[in-house]
Amino acid sequence: MSNFSGIWIPLITPFNDGTVDHGALSGLVRHYAEAGVAGFVALGTTGEPAALSEQEQDAVLNTILSAAGSLPVVAGVGGNHIESVVERIGVLNLKPIAGILVAAPYYVRPAQAGIVDYFTVVADESRLPVILYDIPSRTGVELQIGTLLELASHERIVAVKDCGGSLDKSLALILDGRLQVLCGEDLDMFGSLCAGASGAISASAHLMPERFVAMAKALDEGRLAGARDLWHSLVPIVRAAFAEPNPGPIKAALSQYGIIRNELRAPMTVVSAELMARWSSVLKEEFSPRSRLAH
Repeated sequence: MSNFSGIWIPLITPFNDGTVDHGALSGLVRHYAEAGVAGFVALGTTGEPAALSEQEQDAVLNTILSAAGSLPVVAGVGGNHIESVVERIGVLNLKPIAGILVAAPYYVRPAQAGIVDYFTVVADESRLPVILYDIPSRTGVELQIGTLLELASHERIVAVKDCGGSLDKSLALILDGRLQVLCGEDLDMFGSLCAGASGAISASAHLMPERFVAMAKALDEGRLAGARDLWHSLVPIVRAAFAEPNPGPIKAALSQYGIIRNELRAPMTVVSAELMARWSSVLKEEFSPRSRLAH
């Protein structure tokens, strides 16, 4: 049975003078594996897949799989041309991945019946577990609770990345129990985990990953006060990580430590000077020797 729980990293795609920096990407995967994360999402929103050719996407996925070792890797896939999506799923079916993360068709804003049909085709074609990606801010359409509960009956649809912005819907899914709920809105993470979400796919966990993992573990073990203290220390990082369009802030922060270059592909741009200064302040405090001992 698939288990999508704990803290998952939706990996950035590092660039170096316009090309994918596979060395930096491998290093990131190994670093997060040592930090104790549960797994990785390749080619999710944070990985800028829309800016990558299909060949580059395949190369990125292969690099992540090679570096991840025994840790599970989920691959993002999607689009509004179903034949192309099905073709891509056929390629991914042959990869040693743990599942696929699939958003609703973007831009076209189908009715809920069309969404059910879309995900049913995806799940029928996939040999892998399917994680539904509910992110209306990017797709333009919500996965309503009735739609999610209907899709939960499909044997290969096993989880949802919850960026829907509705506590009622999140709780309904948790109480229904058929889909694992992975929080996708980082500021909602603590409350979601307390309510019974299985884990989180967290872009901000690129920074201080050990502390995110420790927070989730403390909650799982019922140590609420300790988990709360850890979460409060992470809130400034989470807020800065989404102060400007993702993944710009994450790349800016990592670049300050020489881990990657501060580089994105157009139309994405590097963050403002104001946010860079804000990161300098936040990271100086959170990455001080004293804060490292808290790990």
